[in-house]
Amino acid sequence: MQSDPMTLTLFAPLFGAILAFLFPRAARALGLVAVLVTGGAVVWLARAVLAEGAVTLALGGWAPPLGISLRADGLSVAMLAMTAAVGLLVSLGALDALRDARQTRYFWPLWLLLLTGMNGVYLSTDIFNLYVMIEVIALAAVGLTVLSGTRAALRAGLEYMYASILGALLFLMGVGFVYLQLGRLDFAGLITAEPSGALSAALALMVVGLALKTALFPLHFWLPAAHANATAPASALLSGLVVKAALYIFLRLTTYMPLPDEVLVTLIGTLGAGAVIWGGIQALRAERLKLLVAWSTVVQIGLIFIAFARAGQVGLTESWKAAALLILAHGVAKAAMFLAAGRIKDEVGHDTIRELDKSAIRPTLAQFTFALAAISLIGLPPSLGFIGKWSLMEGAMAAGYWHWVGVTMIGTLLSVAYFSRVLAGFLRFDRVRAPLGEHQGWALADVAPLTLAVSAIGLGLLAAPILSFIELGYPFGAMP
Repeated sequence: MQSDPMTLTLFAPLFGAILAFLFPRAARALGLVAVLVTGGAVVWLARAVLAEGAVTLALGGWAPPLGISLRADGLSVAMLAMTAAVGLLVSLGALDALRDARQTRYFWPLWLLLLTGMNGVYLSTDIFNLYVMIEVIALAAVGLTVLSGTRAALRAGLEYMYASILGALLFLMGVGFVYLQLGRLDFAGLITAEPSGALSAALALMVVGLALKTALFPLHFWLPAAHANATAPASALLSGLVVKAALYIFLRLTTYMPLPDEVLVTLIGTLGAGAVIWGGIQALRAERLKLLVAWSTVVQIGLIFIAFARAGQVGLTESWKAAALLILAHGVAKAAMFLAAGRIKDEVGHDTIRELDKSAIRPTLAQFTFALAAISLIGLPPSLGFIGKWSLMEGAMAAGYWHWVGVTMIGTLLSVAYFSRVLAGFLRFDRVRAPLGEHQGWALADVAPLTLAVSAIGLGLLAAPILSFIELGYPFGAMP
């Protein structure tokens, strides 16, 4: 019984992707069914974890190190649930947002392939399998990036592909070093291994590869263009979900293979601080709405790395919880914001920020959704983003790392400033030179982003149960 939800979580989207590709006319229906079945499997798996703690499955009956096993604990199931929920709502939004036959034909198999890779990441207990899954994710993500077919999207997709290939090669080199040193690649082997220079070098290679995959400053060069030029549903998936897989792997690896020096933890936090400040400045300068939202993703990624380093090397046993909360908060809110930005662009006809207040058409529900998502990303109560930031600062203050509190506050002020640029345009009417449109933007396509934005706020009220759940199965406290 325990094996059924895990295998279903992996194979439902995989078979759905194959069928959606083979039968493009039925791609929408097949895609929705696959996403719903996957979501049901995640709920089933969550009930098993609630009842028993960590759940494991040895594929083919062969346990590590000879075989491959899957493992679900509180953290991995939380990531699966966030992916399934966001994916379902983005899928519903795509029904209206994607009207071009070519885009519809390829969106569903690519999205379901992406879902397969992400679920594989959250259930894997073997670093080579993680490499395979992040390559599956990259293949689908690049395809989604270029789906619009514009020259800017193709250029962004090419940059994304180069960054992804380089990151994957670095990660694979690290995997090779681990195998040469230990003769095994499963998490249990990593936990019991004695620290050595070879393992430290392997971890360094894998961390740099993941930094490229997550677009951590200064390796963020590919992300703003890729996320800003994709279609709205693709942007929501890329920003809300794809970068989270690499962040999750980073949390796992750096806890199972502890960073050998306090200086490295500080360096990771410093790069996160660079992302917060540089990304915030670039968001202030962005001329297009989707580009501003993309730069805010760079900021939020930096904040997650600061949360990881908030209390130094000693505090890593607790800091992962603050990072996990921020990952979940960002995934939901950013998907909502990209979908809302897409709705605004579709209704107004452009997404040039300084021209938004000139438009007689006001997609009011999409604008309201954007504002709600901004509340969570800024970190205002009672949103989950606020709880994540508070956890970050609380841990930093308790450990005496006040500089991380200062950076977090600077990032918050920058986020207020660049989101206010957009919100002010929504509220101004003095530059409108035509009769104001009424009730613009009230459509089925607004349901998905609004639900996500409301969830980003409401989940803050459930922060205590979420924290209790992600600790089930001792994600970083027991052998997988």
